[in-house]
Amino acid sequence: MTRELVKSERRLLVIGGGYTGVRLARAARQQGMAVKLTSRQPRPDAGGLAWLPFNSDPEALVLPPAAALADTTDVVVSVPPEPGLGDPVLRLLGPMLRELPLQWLGYLSTTGVYGNTGGAWVDETAPTPARAGRSLLRLEAEQAWLASGLPVQLFRLPAIYGPGRSPFAALRAGQSRLIHKPGQVFSRVHVDDIVGCLLHCLNLPLEQRPPVVNVADDCPCPSSETLGYAAHLLGQTLPPMERYDTIAASMSPMARSFWAENRRASNQLLRQSLGYVLRYPSYREGYRACLAEEGAAGAAEGRGGGQSPRSPGSAT
Repeated sequence: MTRELVKSERRLLVIGGGYTGVRLARAARQQGMAVKLTSRQPRPDAGGLAWLPFNSDPEALVLPPAAALADTTDVVVSVPPEPGLGDPVLRLLGPMLRELPLQWLGYLSTTGVYGNTGGAWVDETAPTPARAGRSLLRLEAEQAWLASGLPVQLFRLPAIYGPGRSPFAALRAGQSRLIHKPGQVFSRVHVDDIVGCLLHCLNLPLEQRPPVVNVADDCPCPSSETLGYAAHLLGQTLPPMERYDTIAASMSPMARSFWAENRRASNQLLRQSLGYVLRYPSYREGYRACLAEEGAAGAAEGRGGGQSPRSPGSAT
């Protein structure tokens, strides 16, 4: 994560208390920011963070009180758009956000907006022919945020992994699948590099913030490669290889959409122009850190393990 201390007068609102949101809120508080976090229900793993309710379900609508948002200077939105309704945060909280003294608003999107490039590299200038479905909804949400008049910066994320979202638990349980699709690669990023990037960009002067930033590591590669390394770290054998074309029909629509796109997300803008130093330049460093943290958590709580990394465009 960024080593710079966030100035104490900055007050951060994290809208969406999911995996990335909670991790970000904790890190920002450790660096001296006043932080509030929204979610439908209080998060028991939020470590005493100030919590605000937010539920966009029309049948159970709950909005945070405007007074609780007063003086917020920075916002991160990690809530996905809703089919037929658009972005729930902009729709429901937009008027309140426009009344705040905002200096920066980070919106977490997906590299899925670039569509399938056949494995070619994409940077922030690439076309965005997002396919119908989750990626198109994200692209429409991006456009709405950029047109909002708020100080918005978009962050496009690939597959997210980290402690509790790594391959180790599934490997131990014998639930992993070694799937091979010739020429297929995926980009990915450790959750702590998302957090570090957000805090880094929050601290940049307005004129140094590009409107769109890809947040990915240096090492796009096949999922079979990352699973092989995870098995090596555990000293376990890999499951039998399955060819994608023989099992695709049995996959869920979401899994097939994940495998239907093939691209490499460039992080050159983030690293070279913005000066962010990746904490985990590849899955190798990241997986070793995940294994250590998951082991420490298991020892402390009497449990271990984790979940698989999220696919691009999934909730953060």
